[in-house]
Amino acid sequence: MSDTEEKPDTTRFAPSPTGYLHLGHAAAALFAWRAANDSRGRFLLRIEDIDATRCRPEFETAIEEDLAWLGKGLFGWGWEKPPRRQSEHMDEYRAALEKLENEGFVYPCFCTRAQILAEVAKAGAAPHGDGPRYPGTCRALSAEARAERIARGDAYAVRLNLSRAVKRAGKLTFVERGRGTIEAKPELFGDVVLARKEFPTSYHLAVTLDDHLQGVTLVTRGEDLFEATHIQRLLQALLGLNTPDYRHHPLLRDETGKRLAKRNQAATLRALRFSGHSPADVRARAEAGLREGAVS
Repeated sequence: MSDTEEKPDTTRFAPSPTGYLHLGHAAAALFAWRAANDSRGRFLLRIEDIDATRCRPEFETAIEEDLAWLGKGLFGWGWEKPPRRQSEHMDEYRAALEKLENEGFVYPCFCTRAQILAEVAKAGAAPHGDGPRYPGTCRALSAEARAERIARGDAYAVRLNLSRAVKRAGKLTFVERGRGTIEAKPELFGDVVLARKEFPTSYHLAVTLDDHLQGVTLVTRGEDLFEATHIQRLLQALLGLNTPDYRHHPLLRDETGKRLAKRNQAATLRALRFSGHSPADVRARAEAGLREGAVS
């Protein structure tokens, strides 16, 4: 293969089995599949089922059924089997967390959400992203105080010591295809949660490790997850993981401008199928939504 020839990409579609797939999922799956197919690469399905309180086996079964239906008549449609299920890889996440702990990049946080909000208000800081930026209340606890609270059974989250991690990692960048090289700015997010007392991972840690272990070279996902790339790039550096390229696509929205989501009761692929829509119709609607930012 020459240096100028396009290299095959490995992409992935990674839904959570917390409900039925909708048109937004169809768009994301098709976007990832086309990127792999166009480069004669690999398309993976990953089941992100670490949220045991919301994930259900029937939704996982429905994901593969609905995806199989979505691709009927589409030449080359399919994914490598079996899909990776995050719930089957807790030991890998635990090992990565232990590596971060051994190198002093994480610490236990005993604050409740109410306490965090109070600290943020007292500091005069505005909420950031999906919630308030953690003010570092537990970062300064002594080793003895941490050990005492853990020994008595207090609940806690495991947070990234961002300032220490950034100091070690130095300047980082990632490639967003279509936009070029972007400087990573993980400091925007503060000491994010990487795990909890009885659970060895969070979204950030799990997906970062998954992408490395699965050999993903191009992460395609909705633009609402663009900012998450900054933290994930830092974790890649700390853990010595591969850095894929990224491409974040527009989100599908309804006629009111609201993002299609499970919680908004967006039309499911299952409902569209049972109401008589063909796979080709649904693919056309999903891909038109990517181009136009809305679905009809």
